[in-house]
Amino acid sequence: MEWTAYIDALILGIVEGLTEFLPISSTGHLILVGELLGFNSEKGKLFEIFIQTGAILAVCWEYRARLLHVATSLTKDPAARRFVANLLIAFIPVAVLGLLFGKAVKHHLFHAVPVATAFIVGALVILWAERRTHRITVETVDDMTWRDALKLGLAQTFALIPGTSRSGATIIGGLLFGLSRKAATEFSFFLAIPTLFAATAYDLYKTRGLLSTDDIGLFAVGFAAAFISAFVAVRALLRFIVRHDFTAFAWYRIVFGLLVLATAFFGWVDWSST
Repeated sequence: MEWTAYIDALILGIVEGLTEFLPISSTGHLILVGELLGFNSEKGKLFEIFIQTGAILAVCWEYRARLLHVATSLTKDPAARRFVANLLIAFIPVAVLGLLFGKAVKHHLFHAVPVATAFIVGALVILWAERRTHRITVETVDDMTWRDALKLGLAQTFALIPGTSRSGATIIGGLLFGLSRKAATEFSFFLAIPTLFAATAYDLYKTRGLLSTDDIGLFAVGFAAAFISAFVAVRALLRFIVRHDFTAFAWYRIVFGLLVLATAFFGWVDWSST
């Protein structure tokens, strides 16, 4: 295997880790960067699915104390049971809609122009949400009810559209539904664990025939890069939201989306194979 493939794997791993938990769409970035690198074969798509596990485990490591406490006190702590129940309730909508419409979405919307359009539309939603007066009724994740969880689960379903951003949909949805900025962000992190693990396991099972021992090194590089960069991104976002809103991410989405649309319109980049 050529060394350039390992460079591509490193780049894609970093892109996945940095974008998975920020409201800027990891799927959209991977589709576009994968196309630019020519890493868009069926095995390339399998690779992009696999490296999500690195990003997920970064969140598990960051919140390892909380997750360990929940696991060990589930039978005796009502708060732990409520936490797990809320995650399951929030996970159900995207699981159902993903099974029903996932194939059609990938066929019709996993292309540069729809992704770029979703970038811009999502940015406008963020700007609108940030200009509203936030009335906080839920300060922490522990204060959430099953109704709050269901609302965020429904918000997450918008992320089935590539370029929307799973974290962006849940975080902004949380703000609109009365969660504090920290509660919305942390619940988005926690919800990523069952959502991404399930999606990754399902896709890996369907494409297991493409797996080969020859690709272990390539996959390991992408996995490690995704883990490290996601860990950095999660910690940075938690510090960022203490003093800032998500407006900067919205403007990034607009600039990025317009750039992709411009390259497609003027023919500067051939996105036809995405």
